[in-house]
Amino acid sequence: MPGLPYRLRRRRFCAAIVAAAAGIAGPACSSGAGRTPSPSTSAPVNPPLQFPDGFKWGVATSAYQIEGAATADGRGRSIWDTFCERPGTIADGSSGAVACDHYHRWESDLDLMHSLGIGSYRFSIAWPRVLPGGRGPVNRRGLEFYDRLVDGLLARGISPIATLYHWDLPQGLQDRGGWENRDSAEWFADYATVPFAALGDRVDRWLTINEAKVIAEQGYQYGRMAPGKSDLGASGTVIHHLNLAHGRAVAAFRSVQTTGRIGPCLQLAPCYAADGSSEAEAAALAADTTENTLYLDPLLKGRYPDLSRSNHRVAAGIEAATKNDDLVAIAAPVDFLGVNYYTPVVIDGQGRPFQSHPISSAGWQQIYPQGLYDVLMRLRRDYASPEVMITENGVPDDPTDSSQPTADRTRVDFHRRHLQAVHQAFGEGSRVTGYHAWSLLDNFEWAAGYSQRWGLVQVDFNTLARSPKASASWYSAVARSNSIPGA
Repeated sequence: MPGLPYRLRRRRFCAAIVAAAAGIAGPACSSGAGRTPSPSTSAPVNPPLQFPDGFKWGVATSAYQIEGAATADGRGRSIWDTFCERPGTIADGSSGAVACDHYHRWESDLDLMHSLGIGSYRFSIAWPRVLPGGRGPVNRRGLEFYDRLVDGLLARGISPIATLYHWDLPQGLQDRGGWENRDSAEWFADYATVPFAALGDRVDRWLTINEAKVIAEQGYQYGRMAPGKSDLGASGTVIHHLNLAHGRAVAAFRSVQTTGRIGPCLQLAPCYAADGSSEAEAAALAADTTENTLYLDPLLKGRYPDLSRSNHRVAAGIEAATKNDDLVAIAAPVDFLGVNYYTPVVIDGQGRPFQSHPISSAGWQQIYPQGLYDVLMRLRRDYASPEVMITENGVPDDPTDSSQPTADRTRVDFHRRHLQAVHQAFGEGSRVTGYHAWSLLDNFEWAAGYSQRWGLVQVDFNTLARSPKASASWYSAVARSNSIPGA
């Protein structure tokens, strides 16, 4: 398969691929797109940068991170319930059993969104809440929760964006091999038909699988996330089955003729060489293949990239799992692409990660807004300019901001600078139609537990009281004015 159309440029520096200590997933990678200098971060922006009419200003969450109610109303166990019970898997020994208790507080949470002027809400549907065993009878009480949620959003003028899978595989299916079992693609499509049928007349947009790369890499290569395996060959198998599951779900969506739209959700980032050496540029190309085009190419081009750039065991797993006509199914046409962006990746000549930008309090995230611009322009150039929805972008609280936990100046600056990059990309032809801040609420941050706070809204995990932070006020003004104020 052909490589990237041009060599990655020098002076492009970025962050480590993976976070070891916190267990938070590192990004996927994309090519070093975008030769235009990054948007200014020091000079005031005057007048405000206006976005087009209809641009969606939203927030994002996921079921296991906020819902709690882990045993309520017939919900089954998920692989995260199991994973959290293993000693040493979660930084603070916690779980999502209670989380933000959104399952019982959803109405007040929707009122909070409405008060902030939020126009779009990306949430996920918990597979084990709808189908407790993964297959079989529908749990009506669980499905009715999402029915009420969608109606509540629409009543408040907020567009629903539903993610079908955000990492919470029913444990019953994991016991049957999980994503390593080829039947998982059919299990997922069968599950997807349930929310399609129940909610498809009201949900504006659907996302199939959140961050297949993170599932395969963190869950099957490094064992830092559920189901906690370390098997490179299995991760290759899982990559292909996740891609196939996406394609099967898209086909199922088309068959029920709902009124909404559907697309994948990928975590992307530009991959850069740490210097101008041929060794570093070759290593960055290999990282781009493994971390980015491995997911973009099959979904949007109907083929895998040159797998010789991947780990040979991962490549062997993909090749062994691929059957006739799989790639045709995987490349079923989609309506838009969901993009999660957090950090860039840089690689030196020895294939090691390299740091060159400010690091957030997460420890793994380098703050580089230009990377989001590069991702958007790369999609425009190399992937026929799909419609793009930014489905996640955010940063954890910076403890140096203030002694007041709601005074999050760092987050305000983070979103301002990344939105400047989005505005620049839109002005240069990117078809980006919305932006979702991660996250609405402080929540259960996977293997980091409650040790990191990513919300626009503070949650007191003793009382579960919500307190909007300074960033919530700032983002509310952006959403209401459809513009970025001058800095």
